[in-house]
Amino acid sequence: MRIAHVRRLTNVAESGAILRVMPSRTLLSAADLSDRLAALAGWTTDGKHISKRFQFPDFRAAFSWMTACALVAEKLDHHPDWSNVYNRVDVTLWTHDAGGVTEFDLALAEAMDRAAE
Repeated sequence: MRIAHVRRLTNVAESGAILRVMPSRTLLSAADLSDRLAALAGWTTDGKHISKRFQFPDFRAAFSWMTACALVAEKLDHHPDWSNVYNRVDVTLWTHDAGGVTEFDLALAEAMDRAAE
């Protein structure tokens, strides 16, 4: 990931332009979750969470990506459960107060995928 890309995503996050409409915190049905995940490459579900492993060329790229995603998460007021080891970031998303996956999780997953491009 190039620094210019991180700056662009950071600027978008800070401007509030990440989302056109604020997502719903309503729990998604199993069928809706399955349909929506089909459009998100690499994301899996256990029925209550969605998860993905992101790989980067090195630690700097992984940490830059996490920084950019943290700004988006803060704008959404929706924070990931994630861990970083060198060039790898494991992410798990779910909406705690809903008890499962909502549109907030999918919006953050989409933003994370865009940031990793």
